[in-house]
Amino acid sequence: MHFLLTYDLAPDYLERRAEFRNAHLKLAWEAQARGELVLAGALDEPADRALLVFHCDSPQTPQLFAATDPYVTNGLVRAFHVRRWNTVVGDLAATPVHPTGT
Repeated sequence: MHFLLTYDLAPDYLERRAEFRNAHLKLAWEAQARGELVLAGALDEPADRALLVFHCDSPQTPQLFAATDPYVTNGLVRAFHVRRWNTVVGDLAATPVHPTGT
């Protein structure tokens, strides 16, 4: 199954991220190598949110990621949210649903 981890970024996120970026990226690439993190990045203009897509069995995986992320622990993220995402279309969909009669 898929989970979305959404970050609400602090207003000074762009100015402060350089100090913590390598540690954040290390954590993210390690999660990707384990097969947990599928895709991640910040939204642009305005850079007020980031989205991370996880493929895992429970919400604890993205929750633990956020709890240890330097962006979160150093205040670059004001809040984070984890939600199950019911993916139904695409090669990576967890529960593919195809139209009937085709």
